[in-house]
Amino acid sequence: MESKKEDITTKVENVIDQIRPYLQQDGGDIEFIEMTDDNVVNVRLLGACGSCPHSTMTLKNGVETAMKKAIPQVKSVEAVNLDY
Repeated sequence: MESKKEDITTKVENVIDQIRPYLQQDGGDIEFIEMTDDNVVNVRLLGACGSCPHSTMTLKNGVETAMKKAIPQVKSVEAVNLDY
């Protein structure tokens, strides 16, 4: 079971690496924090993304959609430690 979680975590990190350049174009960034036992991915939005009023939309419509498409096991993507 643990190796399966590790496999999914590796895939999650790969998806984040693919998304990162788009966020960096707008002065932001994303950091993978953890994947919970129930397949919720926790990330931290950094830079402009951390304070952007559209960050929730970016997270859900962009990051979460891409993540679920690439990795069907992912239940959701949640931001932690947002600085508003």
